[in-house]
Amino acid sequence: MNDVENAGFSKELNAFIKEWRNKPGNLIMILHKVQEEQGYISQEAAKAISIKTGAHLAKVYGVMSFYHFFKTKKPGKFKISVCMGTACYLKGGQELIDETKKLLGLEAEQDTTPDGLFSIKPVRCIGCCGLAPVLAINGDVYGKLTTKQIPDILDIYKNGKEKN
Repeated sequence: MNDVENAGFSKELNAFIKEWRNKPGNLIMILHKVQEEQGYISQEAAKAISIKTGAHLAKVYGVMSFYHFFKTKKPGKFKISVCMGTACYLKGGQELIDETKKLLGLEAEQDTTPDGLFSIKPVRCIGCCGLAPVLAINGDVYGKLTTKQIPDILDIYKNGKEKN
């Protein structure tokens, strides 16, 4: 098997693809599994899926681009989600995004730091409306935030410490 066909897939993932390659809805299930294993879907992975399933590469990319869940860029080690639900938005969610990006040195179109440590994305709702505005890093939730608190929160992760 050449490198394109393998794309760094584990034995388990290859077995999963083999099991699902001819079933209805196979691309969505396979793409979910690839992203679960690798954190995103690289060009190499998309090509491998195309080869292994016999689906045209355009179809694989069509499914990937239609569903916003699928990531085509490797996310950072620490995934920052900023809630943009109604309560969080009204209480400063966008300001949290803007300040976090500024502190991480990210331009408007960037969402991952060059060192691969942080990635940031707005999310529709974290489910903590009473704590608005809310930011979560790898599932650790920080609520009732102000932009002044963000540097200290980022430092926790930059310094490799766990949230208390």
